[in-house]
Amino acid sequence: MANSKQARKRARQAEQRRVLKSSQRSMVRTYVKRVLKAIDGGDHAQAMDAFKAAQPVIDRIADKDVLSKKKAARLKSRLNKRIKALAA
Repeated sequence: MANSKQARKRARQAEQRRVLKSSQRSMVRTYVKRVLKAIDGGDHAQAMDAFKAAQPVIDRIADKDVLSKKKAARLKSRLNKRIKALAA
C-alpha cells in the first residue's frame, strides 16, 4: 500500500487512468467487431461504412496512447486488406 501522500495520489491517478483506458479499449474492440461482422456477412458496402466509422476512433485512441500507433496502423491495415479481398 502507498505510504506517502505522493504515492497515494499516484495510485489514485493510476486507477482513474486504468478505468478510462479500459473503456476506450472496449470501444475500439466494438468498432472492430462491427467491421468484422460486416466482412463475415459478405456485404462490401456495409463493411466500408463500418471501417470508415472505425478509422477515426482507432486513430484517436492511438493518439491518447491507449493503443500504440503501430498497433493501430496494423489493425487498420489488416481490416482494409480483408475488405479489399471481399470486393475482389
